[in-house]
Amino acid sequence: MDPLFGMGVLALVSVFAAIAGYTEDLESVVGSQSNPNSQVQLAPQMKYPHRLFNKAISGEPLSNAIIATIGSVVAFPLLLLDISPLAAIVGGAFVATLVHIVFATTSFLGRITSQSRFKQPIYMDVYKTHIPVIAAYAFLTVACVLIICFLMTKYLEIPIPAPILAFVFGIMIGSIGSAVGDTQYGAERLYQNLEFGSGVNAAYSGNIARKAESGTRSGIDNSWFSSKFGGPATGITCAAVVVMTSGLTLLFNPEWGETVGWVGVAAAVLFIIITVLINRYIEKTARKRFGPYRENEKTEAIK
Repeated sequence: MDPLFGMGVLALVSVFAAIAGYTEDLESVVGSQSNPNSQVQLAPQMKYPHRLFNKAISGEPLSNAIIATIGSVVAFPLLLLDISPLAAIVGGAFVATLVHIVFATTSFLGRITSQSRFKQPIYMDVYKTHIPVIAAYAFLTVACVLIICFLMTKYLEIPIPAPILAFVFGIMIGSIGSAVGDTQYGAERLYQNLEFGSGVNAAYSGNIARKAESGTRSGIDNSWFSSKFGGPATGITCAAVVVMTSGLTLLFNPEWGETVGWVGVAAAVLFIIITVLINRYIEKTARKRFGPYRENEKTEAIK
């Protein structure tokens, strides 16, 4: 395989990875499935009813892995029937989206029904307005994953079955969405009534902000907020992971010789070490420049 052609395909894969990361993060935000979901779940128990869609099925990584795998199991057998790749990918993404809607519906209704003792009502208008948005984002995410799997298996000649590849990418994108996308859907959004950087004291658990810029807050409001930074950051991270991992494989192609293959392994290990050192430097610099918090300063002043 021509290395230049491989890098071109990899660039296209990274574009779809960025789109998948963006849509996955916003889908989890609309459905309140990212890490702060525990606070949304806890709010009614703390006497703070809300109008946020709450559908934590199994966490973002496994949820996305399941629907991506379902989409691949439907799409790639269709390719064997001489159906166009576009039609097969759309069909697989559509079936996976239907399954995702079923999971989201049962999770939303089941969770809120279990909270009826805490006076949390089921708002059917919230369900009707959020489900189409959740379905649209889920469809785009699965479609992008299937396109990635198609490009990697057909043109990059990755010797991994498409369903397994889709499962891995689903977990990767969901994990990045939880780790990176929550930057703008954590205490920054749910606890805007507290000072930024102060942390969330246990006494404030569940005391989420329930008012939006106009009216009562919903998951769609959170999506608008997260689309400014959380979604793009997730997409960029997904694309960077694809380029920085698969790029080493293409640059140091084992087909060129055993020595070059081992050079690729050494380059990957060196890249990981450099990344860890950079992360550690950024963490220490940030703590030194922006810490301690004001509460700590007051405590030290009193002492």
